[in-house]
Amino acid sequence: MTEDRPHVGILGAGLMGSGIAQACAVAGYQTTVRDISDELLARGRAGIVKSLGKLIEKGKLTAAERDAALARLSFTTELSALADSGLVIEAVTEDLAVKNELWRALDRLCGPEAIFASNTSSLSIASMAATTRRPDRFVGLHFFNPVPLMPLVEVVRTATTSDESFDRAMAFGSSLDKEVVAARDTPGFIVNRLLVPYLLDAMRAVEQGTASTADIDTAMKLGAGHPMGPLLLADLVGLDTLARVAGIMFAEYREDRYAPPAILERMVGTGMLGRKSGMGFYDYATDPPMPVDRNKLRER
Repeated sequence: MTEDRPHVGILGAGLMGSGIAQACAVAGYQTTVRDISDELLARGRAGIVKSLGKLIEKGKLTAAERDAALARLSFTTELSALADSGLVIEAVTEDLAVKNELWRALDRLCGPEAIFASNTSSLSIASMAATTRRPDRFVGLHFFNPVPLMPLVEVVRTATTSDESFDRAMAFGSSLDKEVVAARDTPGFIVNRLLVPYLLDAMRAVEQGTASTADIDTAMKLGAGHPMGPLLLADLVGLDTLARVAGIMFAEYREDRYAPPAILERMVGTGMLGRKSGMGFYDYATDPPMPVDRNKLRER
């Protein structure tokens, strides 16, 4: 990885991958996004174009800056297109086997100086690093959704991450105009270790009839000064993603506060995934979204 602007490879063109790619391109990095189909890549690029357009409307970006960022982006289904990357950031599904298969392949393709980084929110960075020949050049770079707007990146080091790789990862996060915080390689790192139990407790409150969805969200916004209530935030994160992360953290910590509540498992099982599916704790067919009746949620 050259010291100023390495070629950045992004694994995954989904919500997180495309957001990370946008942030990199806007910051001046030549960025290649790889996914498994042209359809997924087209969807990811369209999301970036839409996001950049909103930044222009808000006066945070000029049309010339948008065009320059788009010119730095390329999209491919070929893993080999990431071979010359100085930094590879993985943002695929929270499945360790899937991630490790990609890391093993990239370890053979990429140069020995390339740094690998995972955007995982819950899986062990060390478990991925161990599948490569570069555990000293492996870190976690955990971004937050929506990436272009959220100002934080958690930089995660393992016992084998070198000081040089960690420092370069911290510098990279800062170069994207993000605030960087350092975290140890423990499930959930900093934010999710504290956030996930909070979101799950809000779901348990709905399940137990403590209060309505709207009142829980209003209470936490006005009483705790949060910009968004926990149930609306859970819908934004994706209820399926949250259930996966909670399951991983519960398996590690064996503490009840990380156990996915029954209401979450029922909702995910019936396709209520939050904003991405149009229905979760809120119904997104309306504008603004309306809370779904809690009795219906508890009966699903």
